[in-house]
Amino acid sequence: MNGPTGAPGNGEAMSGNGHFDTLETRDPELRERAQLAALREQIAYAQAHAPWFGRALSGIDPMKIDSRAALASIPVVRKSELLKLQKADRPFGGFAAAGWGRAHRHARQVFASPGPIYEPEGNRPDYWRLARALHAAGFRAGDLAHNCFSYHFSPAGSMLDTGLRALECTVFPGGTGQTEQQVQAMAELKPDGYVGTPSFLKIILDKADELGVRLPGLKKALVSGEAFPAALAAALRARGIEAYQVYASADLGSLAYESIAREGLIVDEGVLLEIVQPGTGEPVAPGEVGEVVATPLHNRDYPLIRFGTGDLSAVLPGASPCGRTNMRIKGWLGRADQATKVKGLFVHPAQVADIVRRHPGIVRARLVVDRVDGNDRMTLHVETQPGAALPSDAVMATMRELTKLRGELALHAPGELASDGKVIDDIRKYD
Repeated sequence: MNGPTGAPGNGEAMSGNGHFDTLETRDPELRERAQLAALREQIAYAQAHAPWFGRALSGIDPMKIDSRAALASIPVVRKSELLKLQKADRPFGGFAAAGWGRAHRHARQVFASPGPIYEPEGNRPDYWRLARALHAAGFRAGDLAHNCFSYHFSPAGSMLDTGLRALECTVFPGGTGQTEQQVQAMAELKPDGYVGTPSFLKIILDKADELGVRLPGLKKALVSGEAFPAALAAALRARGIEAYQVYASADLGSLAYESIAREGLIVDEGVLLEIVQPGTGEPVAPGEVGEVVATPLHNRDYPLIRFGTGDLSAVLPGASPCGRTNMRIKGWLGRADQATKVKGLFVHPAQVADIVRRHPGIVRARLVVDRVDGNDRMTLHVETQPGAALPSDAVMATMRELTKLRGELALHAPGELASDGKVIDDIRKYD
């Protein structure tokens, strides 16, 4: 079977111990060296073939990006920025090397996510790298999979479809809606597994109960697209269905997936993943909550470098008990895009980060927005270095300069602020 990324050296056969290939169990130092080498190649490729990166990274020498610290010198591209850039330069904002016409690598399909943001799909097998996550969820060659992700406009249906076909599964393209027809197809075709949102799987099962239809062949599921509460996982397990999560996006493909250990999500072998301070590109300390930033290492059609997902997560220490040795993250912990409007003006996490940068005595900051006597109030809570003399008036002046709003300042000792990834905490309540 072909490897999941299409990269040289990734064509190992599945190992007999339940792992997709030997990449999943390699020494972490070997993985880091291999991924950094692939990263340098990908940066050079993006500079040469994706016009936006050719301009934005014109002063970057890819050979000097030899560590994660060096990678942090490259600016993060965030989804909100991507939308603006695509609107100015359709269809892909200069981020893609693929397209249509003789001047481009040939895109097999093109999709639209809300915005709209357009995404190309190249011709490489398992383009979105979902086969690895599907294998971890128990899908195998010869299975029939009922795919209830949308095949219309957005790439979700194709993401799972291409991964399943890479595993040599047969796919029923159920799509979304038409619940009674979904139940009928499942009853008559007897699929081994389901892929789709967890809530739609529950809707289908409830409808089957209502209709008096049994679906005993359904034993496995890979779910994504929304939260997957432990109570729902337990309810599915009680019905004989083992369901696992995958964290994926239309821009990046598979990022991390759940294994039989069920201890966090294991980062996909085809991406280099970072957790950074929201509003900046600076890595957080191990275990702290921050924004998920990812670089697919082998996608020559859409070579995104340091793409900020806007999702919050944190790294889990150690390796998974299932034997996979890659980094693990806690899963989705909220959104990093915490911009809020105060007295008619938007305040962004990047502005809070700028305040911290201008005042070296600040270790960490959180802007809390509340209401007092019906009026909006901003209070900048900051942790200060031991013994540091922080000029409060200067900090408040910087706050006013950057946000155009007055605010108050509250000082804290190191460690007093919660490490939950929040840079702006809007706690206003409206009666």
